[in-house]
Amino acid sequence: MANKSLNKDRRAVIDNIRKKQGRSERARGAAIVGVCIVIALLIVGAAAWGPITGYFKSSKYDDVALQDIGKSTKAAGCQKVTETKADGNQNHIATGTEQTYTTAPPAFGPHWNEANVAPADMSRKFYSAGDRPDLEALVHNLEHGYTIVWYDNTVSEDELNLLRSIGDKFAGTSNFRYKFIAAPWTAADQKETAVAGDKKTEFPSGTHIALTHWYADPKNPTEASTQKGVFQYCEGVSGEAIKDFMLKYPYTSTPEPQAM
Repeated sequence: MANKSLNKDRRAVIDNIRKKQGRSERARGAAIVGVCIVIALLIVGAAAWGPITGYFKSSKYDDVALQDIGKSTKAAGCQKVTETKADGNQNHIATGTEQTYTTAPPAFGPHWNEANVAPADMSRKFYSAGDRPDLEALVHNLEHGYTIVWYDNTVSEDELNLLRSIGDKFAGTSNFRYKFIAAPWTAADQKETAVAGDKKTEFPSGTHIALTHWYADPKNPTEASTQKGVFQYCEGVSGEAIKDFMLKYPYTSTPEPQAM
């Protein structure tokens, strides 16, 4: 009887040890899994932090009216709106052919006309130098009634975020009233621009933002003699100037207002 009791005690001790080992191994396994999950989350978070940060920089203006984004028209140093005779309506050139435009930036002129290339997709409201469509494609957007706000390579990151935020105001809808694009004016563009034989490659001195519109008489939009290129240059970003410009020169006052 004594031996049976001893064996029973031994088994109890062994079972207890095994239980403790099992719990220890499960705890260690759970800890390893937990560490792996944390590391994975950190990796994903690090990868996403840049885009997320950029989004929140932009989205903080969700509840801010367009005219209150950036500076006022006066504070942004916006010049008076100017107009010049336009040409190039329905003048389609072969995609890939470079066109020399007569204004910096262009507001009219010959342009590409190929599906999925020109005009640029209405869903995009902001472009960087790395993904912007060619000038010849964007001029087709102008013909269709877009307001294009160009920025040169001296604008600050804060100003770029303002332009992204303004683009967000026009995003997510197919309403033609929101035909808007913000795009860079690059060094490569400067090589494609000439005026009266003399190079005019940059915006007027001290300005870094340019608003453009291809105007046509709404009552007779195909009449080339009444078409004009419209420009407004600013030192900085002004939501107020952009709003006023788009109200004065809506998509309806362009050669092809009903085209995407």
